[in-house]
Amino acid sequence: MLTRILAIARKEIRQIKRDKRMLYVLFVFPFILLVIFGYAINFDVHHIKMFVYDQNKTIDSREFVNRLTSSNYFDVEGYLSAEKEIRGVLDRGEAQVVLVFPRDFSKDIHAGRNAQVQILVEGVNANTASIVSNYMTLATATFSQNITTKILAQKGGKSKLPLDVEARFWFNADLNSTRYLIPGLISMILIITAVVSISLSLVREKERGTIEQINVSPLSSMELLVGKTIPYTVISLAISAIILVAGYFLFGMPVKGNIILLFLSTLVFLFAALDMGIFVSAISDSQQVAFQISTMVSLLPTFILSGFVFPIESMPPVIQILTNITPAKFFIIILRDILLKGVGLSAFWPQIIYLLIFAAFFLGLAIIINKKTATA
Repeated sequence: MLTRILAIARKEIRQIKRDKRMLYVLFVFPFILLVIFGYAINFDVHHIKMFVYDQNKTIDSREFVNRLTSSNYFDVEGYLSAEKEIRGVLDRGEAQVVLVFPRDFSKDIHAGRNAQVQILVEGVNANTASIVSNYMTLATATFSQNITTKILAQKGGKSKLPLDVEARFWFNADLNSTRYLIPGLISMILIITAVVSISLSLVREKERGTIEQINVSPLSSMELLVGKTIPYTVISLAISAIILVAGYFLFGMPVKGNIILLFLSTLVFLFAALDMGIFVSAISDSQQVAFQISTMVSLLPTFILSGFVFPIESMPPVIQILTNITPAKFFIIILRDILLKGVGLSAFWPQIIYLLIFAAFFLGLAIIINKKTATA
């Protein structure tokens, strides 16, 4: 049996070598996807376009603006001279936020009264608007605390906070959203390449008529499928190594956990993805159909339902159950645990179990379909 499996594997390797376009797709396309998605998908908000309508024109209002622009979060695009101009810059998209200082802003501060400042946020993009609002709220609180400390110091008093909160971020200290998204991107790239490549390989045998010769040979369905899977497993592992190295140099993606555990977990995920591709090939009669089905079952669920971009916890309960149809959901958890957290198997062993069940289910289903097709 081992001899027959290795013979199928060698045949598939020769076929892959002859198909230059497939080699290009397998090795170059994942790198291109990593670069495009890695730089394009980013939830960090920087260089927010801000206009200022300053009716106060004092050192206090200027200091407030300088504090905002001292970081790379806010860029002052201009100053407004009339209230009616506010609507215009927001309507035209020239400003994401407009900061309005009333005439008595500085007077109220030094008189011990509650000074007010108005923040007008363009809220078409709810996520960006929420982040901008949080930035402004934090900046206002910091400015207010500094003013309070300064006034008390002038009067010989000291500012005391009843509760001093210090937030420390573990695993992703600088809150870089790209590092959070890279594991999902790795999962998406691997599942697409694995499912599409193996499904096209098996359907190619049907289109060329060589599947008939295989059916009358001593090969069993299990030997055929395992022999076909071996080369693509090795190729997918090589692709995953390339993506990890590229992710480290391009985006500073760390590998805090055990490399061997990462390798074994990736191997289990690839078995699940390749078995899904085998199932697609079993129900497809042409490469065009196989490509369409494999793209649909790999790309869309991974992008939408895996937690790659959209948090699963925010989805309705019914959709949360539906997310279990893609193995990428569980592999993303594993990758984030190993790459970002550096934890061991005890943290994600249920995900490994699910991937093994997923792989066994689709492999068994594909074998049954292939046997029925061969005897038909």
